[in-house]
Amino acid sequence: MRLHARRFITSIAAACSVPGFRITKMDIQQSYFFGRVETGGEEYKLNIQSERRGKVLRMPPGMRPSKERLVVRLTGPGGIYVEDYLPYKGESEWLEIDSDEIAYFLADHQDQLDTIEVMDE
Repeated sequence: MRLHARRFITSIAAACSVPGFRITKMDIQQSYFFGRVETGGEEYKLNIQSERRGKVLRMPPGMRPSKERLVVRLTGPGGIYVEDYLPYKGESEWLEIDSDEIAYFLADHQDQLDTIEVMDE
């Protein structure tokens, strides 16, 4: 069942031309998380913080989603995950996620998550 769900998630991500990201590093700073993600052989910086500017998703150039509102899900082994609906707010050299729900969950579980998935609603 889990493998089937992973294939389904991957196919959704492929349909909206947004790849999944593998988290290679994530550290907590004073009020945000900074790290690196990898997708398609490319590495990008990652910034996850609370909603000071409201909910925000910004993605690297060439990864424009087909919809303006997306599900962003961070997952890890054993079925652990956190997700939020975020509006796409344009391109950035980094993968930027501003979400209270995700940031607060990461405060207790940052070492347990290894993947970021971006999907249409």
